[in-house]
Amino acid sequence: MNSAVILLHPSDNVVVCRRNVVAGERIVIDGCGELVAQANIETGHKMARIDLRPKDKVIKYGAPIGSVTQAARAGEWVHLHNMKSDYISAHLRDAVGDGQ
Repeated sequence: MNSAVILLHPSDNVVVCRRNVVAGERIVIDGCGELVAQANIETGHKMARIDLRPKDKVIKYGAPIGSVTQAARAGEWVHLHNMKSDYISAHLRDAVGDGQ
């Protein structure tokens, strides 16, 4: 049985939802423990694997992809409302993605 989430790299502090998850759902991370979803989270979105504090790096694919702006408990949705890119402001991207 496949987990509802995928851990892309052992050092990641987020997992990615393989399907929509429902708040309160117990999620087993293949070989790495379990979480309880704290919110409804859509397919492809990130869920905190551990408690994250403001300024913590969000680690996905074993690499930092941004920083936490608001605390997120394990099982919470991690997205633009509580993290930011350290590389480009998402609200400045145009359709091409060049930010111009």
